[in-house]
Amino acid sequence: MDIRFSDREIRDLAVAWVALGVAFTAFYFNGALRSLLGGTPSADVLPVLGIGFVLSMLTAGIGFLLHELAHKVVAVRYGQLAEFRADYSMLFLAVMAGFAGFLFAAPGAVYHRGRITAREQGLIALAGPAVNVALVAVFAGVWIGGEAAGVGLLGTIGYLGVIINALLAGFNMLPFGPLDGKKVMRWSRPVWIASAVPTIGGAIAFFFL
Repeated sequence: MDIRFSDREIRDLAVAWVALGVAFTAFYFNGALRSLLGGTPSADVLPVLGIGFVLSMLTAGIGFLLHELAHKVVAVRYGQLAEFRADYSMLFLAVMAGFAGFLFAAPGAVYHRGRITAREQGLIALAGPAVNVALVAVFAGVWIGGEAAGVGLLGTIGYLGVIINALLAGFNMLPFGPLDGKKVMRWSRPVWIASAVPTIGGAIAFFFL
């Protein structure tokens, strides 16, 4: 299987990754950001925002990146021509929403073309949320390990990674619009139910952590 990336695709992935890092930093560290913009920041505001940006890149950024790469890999596996395209207007809205204290992310999508069956289309769609579920398990291990070792930074990375990837998996399995859940449901309602119940339920549960 030959996975290739065009210069434009690499640029779009990088821009989307950074933009989501900024958006999630603005959302999760909104108090520090407002203090900075209000002209009355404490001495530790810039370090806090810097750490927040790194945390966001390592959690939301990686969750997004691997989600999209999973779509691409499976699409190529089925003989598709597949490439990620960033949606710059949606990325701008994501950043503005983060500054306003809201969480919103629709950074773009992997577009693919070629002859394909409904099953293959469904499996391509399912690959993204499946990767986020796997990342929930990985970050849960980091969270537990960080807490057990008394390493607060690892615990925070793990905690944020669990929350963000659970939300990404659950949100994308909703059967609406261009989301992955609608494509999975179009292929197989039983597969969608088996996938959506734990992912959407998990997202709702983790949202309140």
